[in-house]
Amino acid sequence: MLAVIRILLISILSVFICIFGSVYCLLSPRNPAHAAILSRFFSRMAPVFGIQIELRQPLRKQLAKNYIYVSNHQNNYDLILLTYVVKPRTITVGKRSLLWIPLFGLLYWLTGNLFIDRNNILGSHNAIVKLASRVKREDISLWIFPEGTRSRGRGLLPFKTSVFYAAIFAGVPIVPVCVSNTVGKIKLNRLYNGVVLIEILPPLETVSYNIKQVRMFTEYCYNLMKTKIYELNTEIAARDLSNKSD
Repeated sequence: MLAVIRILLISILSVFICIFGSVYCLLSPRNPAHAAILSRFFSRMAPVFGIQIELRQPLRKQLAKNYIYVSNHQNNYDLILLTYVVKPRTITVGKRSLLWIPLFGLLYWLTGNLFIDRNNILGSHNAIVKLASRVKREDISLWIFPEGTRSRGRGLLPFKTSVFYAAIFAGVPIVPVCVSNTVGKIKLNRLYNGVVLIEILPPLETVSYNIKQVRMFTEYCYNLMKTKIYELNTEIAARDLSNKSD
């Protein structure tokens, strides 16, 4: 019964957000400022799922300029979780098929987010490089999933190098965002689904790398995030064990 109530409530809220957000964005379509504002509406649905988000991030002064944010991509719950931490004037880069999702696709486009064709590897690579070159010029930040797809419980998948090539080419720092495991942890019929840890790591400067070192930089970021995600999952497991023993 709880699952049915949640599905109905989420459906109603999602339709409302998409319609209201689209009308709001029509006042200045494709404005990058809209993405962060409307992201907060989706993140407010976390309590409906019985999820408590705990955020850890660097000092505000360390995140005072334009970046390329990269994060692990697990499942559809990322829409609720990662929207909680989207910074001002940050737009996401998603697959073109998102455009055809009723209501949401229109909102995604109107908020200034960008599409790439993941089936066209060369085209996607070139598109990301061009987007990265716009970061400083247009005073925006990008949010990209370097795995290229949802991991669905398979752990952190290998990263595509195009994101890191673009960051080095444009001289834009990378900011890793790590989210604890949610696969199999969220049950719609369970009242409380626990804590999800999200940690924003300090920026990784790219000026000391050259294009020939893109694979090394990619692997460095991958290992850094994999280690941090493991630490977050270990902490959550320890908390759960402690709660059961109390």
